[in-house]
Amino acid sequence: MGKLLFLIFIKPLSYLPFSILYRISDFFYVVLYYGIKYRQKVVFSNLKNAFPNKTEKEITTIAKGFYSHFCDLIIEAVKMFSISDQELKKRCKILNPELMEKYAQQGKSLIIPAGHYNNWEMAATASNQQIPHQSIGIYAPLKNEFINNQIRKSRARFGLELWPKKEVRTNFEKDKNRLIAVLFGADQSPISAKSAYWTSFLGQETGVMMGSERYAKQYDYPVVFGKVSKVKRGYYEFEFIPLADNPKETAYGEISEKHTRLLEEIIIDQPQYWLWSHKRWKKKRPVGSEQ
Repeated sequence: MGKLLFLIFIKPLSYLPFSILYRISDFFYVVLYYGIKYRQKVVFSNLKNAFPNKTEKEITTIAKGFYSHFCDLIIEAVKMFSISDQELKKRCKILNPELMEKYAQQGKSLIIPAGHYNNWEMAATASNQQIPHQSIGIYAPLKNEFINNQIRKSRARFGLELWPKKEVRTNFEKDKNRLIAVLFGADQSPISAKSAYWTSFLGQETGVMMGSERYAKQYDYPVVFGKVSKVKRGYYEFEFIPLADNPKETAYGEISEKHTRLLEEIIIDQPQYWLWSHKRWKKKRPVGSEQ
């Protein structure tokens, strides 16, 4: 079923120009928000908990902005199956590639924590064309093997490598002598509440995955935050913000705290571009945990 859907619908749709695709996105928005009301309980609950001082009208405005942007993300993901490298570079530019050049000249690989904010997937895919490091994304393989392989092939067209979650530890050790930049989805809900770093995020007690901090310290890879900004519809900018040049010298939780605070500031500034449909706060701090 997945193969048939991809061949007769998704792939042909990807060849349409963005002007038509965004009209389809506008239609999807009406269906998702007003029709099936996709995950509205989760979205509104997350928004109200994160912004308790905002009025119902303000929360609704943010929610509508999120759904509109979310539909654009779906359409932009479809377009990635046929987009050209020139078009991709035009639609997602890295603002400060010279920073990455500096690290490359020093022979340093990098850890890049980022959030599910704006089009993080387009930014990851476009990064390999514009930096000297080998860009690597971490992902959870899809159950549908055909669709999973199509996504991997699509991203590989521009050089991005994908590491399955279960192979991350092995691949870090295998590639320790290669110049790599590994991107982490740092705002995901942790698998284990006990191993998470606990802090406040958007006014709520939140467990933060320690993967980016742990690997940065283990291999002494500098940490730079990946900030994705939306210039206008379909156009993004990717900026790298240094967080820790010498991670082994940082205290426990320092790196995790820094990238969490930075992402929080970005979300508060333009909240409609974060993934509010994600059940971010489903884990609770273990009893007796100090962190």
